[in-house]
Amino acid sequence: MGKMKDKDVDAEKYEKAQRSQKLCGTNYPVSIAFIVVNEFCERFSYYGMKAVLTLYFMNYLHWDKNLSTAIYHAFSGLCYFTPLLGALIADSWLGKFKTIIYLSIVYVIGHVVKSVGAIPDVGDSTVHIALSMVGLGLIALGTGGIKPCVAAFGGDQFDEDNIDERRKFFSIFYMSINAGSVLSTIITPILRGDVQCFGGDCYALAFGVPAALMVIALVVFISGSGLYKKSPPEGNVLVRVCKCIGFAISNRWRNSKKSPKRSHWLDWAEEKYSKRLIQEIKMVFRVLVLYIPLPMFWALFDQQGSRWTLQATRMNMDFGGGFIIKPDQMQMLNALLILVFIPIFDMGIYPLVGLCRIKLTPLKKMATGMILAALAFCAATVVEVYVIKTVVEPPPAKESLVQVYNLMDSDVTVQFPAHTIFSEPLKPYEEPSGYSSLPLTGDSQLQNVIVSHNGENYQCRLTFTERTAYSLLLRPPAQPGSSVCNLVKDHITKSETGAAYIRFINTHTENINVTVGTEEVYASANYGISHNISVPRGEYNKAVCVTDSKEYEIDLGLLDFGAFYTVILSEAGNNLAVKKMEDIQANNIHIGWQIPQYVFLTAGEVMFSITGLEFSYSQAPASMKSVLQAGWLMTVAFGNVIVLIVAEGAGMEQWVEFLLFAALLVAVSIIFSIMAYFYTYVDADQLDKLFKEDGDGGKVESSKKDEVSLGEIPKQTKM
Repeated sequence: MGKMKDKDVDAEKYEKAQRSQKLCGTNYPVSIAFIVVNEFCERFSYYGMKAVLTLYFMNYLHWDKNLSTAIYHAFSGLCYFTPLLGALIADSWLGKFKTIIYLSIVYVIGHVVKSVGAIPDVGDSTVHIALSMVGLGLIALGTGGIKPCVAAFGGDQFDEDNIDERRKFFSIFYMSINAGSVLSTIITPILRGDVQCFGGDCYALAFGVPAALMVIALVVFISGSGLYKKSPPEGNVLVRVCKCIGFAISNRWRNSKKSPKRSHWLDWAEEKYSKRLIQEIKMVFRVLVLYIPLPMFWALFDQQGSRWTLQATRMNMDFGGGFIIKPDQMQMLNALLILVFIPIFDMGIYPLVGLCRIKLTPLKKMATGMILAALAFCAATVVEVYVIKTVVEPPPAKESLVQVYNLMDSDVTVQFPAHTIFSEPLKPYEEPSGYSSLPLTGDSQLQNVIVSHNGENYQCRLTFTERTAYSLLLRPPAQPGSSVCNLVKDHITKSETGAAYIRFINTHTENINVTVGTEEVYASANYGISHNISVPRGEYNKAVCVTDSKEYEIDLGLLDFGAFYTVILSEAGNNLAVKKMEDIQANNIHIGWQIPQYVFLTAGEVMFSITGLEFSYSQAPASMKSVLQAGWLMTVAFGNVIVLIVAEGAGMEQWVEFLLFAALLVAVSIIFSIMAYFYTYVDADQLDKLFKEDGDGGKVESSKKDEVSLGEIPKQTKM
């Protein structure tokens, strides 16, 4: 028996010795390395998957931009609601270590399910949607559930006297988050767009690599098991707070008429709970009230991955020298700028402001951060106004769009009854007339179109349908009296990946098969028109045309971002004549114009988010810091709910929506500034000197000091 005890003691000494090991040349526990690497891989996994999510919804699941934005923000919001569940499980049941392990397994399963859902051969569209939604739900539970645990678990590894090392650890921890974010938002869009699988963009790989990184994160975390300090569950303070509030409300309801009035409604809990706990809850409530306007900031901030990414798809992404950025890679600017701005603000801007004798309190910084985010959306509005000039908007109800190609040998005029569109003569084989709006009397209308050519009039009876764009091709009559009109429905929605669309009109007397890059299309003889094909932006100098009798190599030149082209192929002796026309303008606004909005937004994040965390920590009693952390995360969740509502319900033009968000945030920042002006900072640590308790959080008898109100806690300045 004594030997068994000796073995237990030796094992305990060995475990303590393992945990006391330090990283080379530092005072950090070795266990910290495992936690930081785990966080890097987990954030790579999360942000890498999220970077391509909006384009996945639109290009793979074929949802429209509003539904894609709504689901994106619904997922983002869920990721910030689930931390409450993770904190509850960790503090009340499993402890931080086991919670991280089990929810990381759920996280991995979610990634795997999401990746399988991106494989076209696995079922139909219904199966893909079901797998995607299940996968996202599991990912939200996993990432949100471990969110409140990992950082706190890292802090637990330090001894109480290692305050400086612990503070530096959180800086390193934050750096690992942003490093993972930067790399993932660069790499996963490359995996999506540059690697082709199943005949298109490889979303399965773009989701599969983050899944692999999450597996690595889990393995690394488990590998450090023997080195960790593992604190047992201590009971969830959030549950205790809720019980105290519930008792105060019920007690007031039952006894308000029998007992004298009390100065604060929470004082009705004094019969069961200590005055210190009640006072701490009062302090927390004062901060939570300040949180009410904060979701609007996050409503703007989280649109980087949705609306801003969609804006980037309609821009010129070529930086020259063969370097082309992808629209979903622009999100990496935020994480990259964070790494640059934090030292600039801490060592440059804030000290300079201090030299001007301006006192920047945390709440002033947060209000300034809101204004900077609003300026970011003003910049996004300006960019959007110029971007939409290259876009042809779909026609509304009771309208069609129509453009005319003159493939005759001389000028023609076109007359639509009761309409003055195309009043000028159209020259042969020149650029199309451009889209004009054609009003209709109902959801469709038969029009008698008169075409005049070389003194002869041709009548074309054509049916136009609302909300549809058309090209009217005018060609020489095949025989006297035959029609000269060919009405073709057009696809006018630009590619969400920046690809170009191209189609061919074959005036040759033989059928033609055309190969452009990896795409092949067919155009029948005698003015046959092919369907549209989508090709990546680039130079296509050796497209191949194969007729019934011969093969030709043609030069299509540059097919630019987002442009729509019609190429007319004509017989020219022993060769093919090529005439390329641009139906819809290429994206001519460079993606670099998004940089100012990212600069403003990231500067706003530094002043708002980082300062907000600092403020929440400093103003919360030691036992309530997790409660305020949960409240802070909830502001992010509700911010995504705001975008969800606007995306589904507003139905306004994108630039108007951007401007609306900017105006709302300015209004909210004014409200927040007024609230902040009346807020008085407190020194939460002084509670230890003002209250004496038995340590169990229950009700205790109070001394004279117990009678102090919140207003007597040592205060600092306002705003």
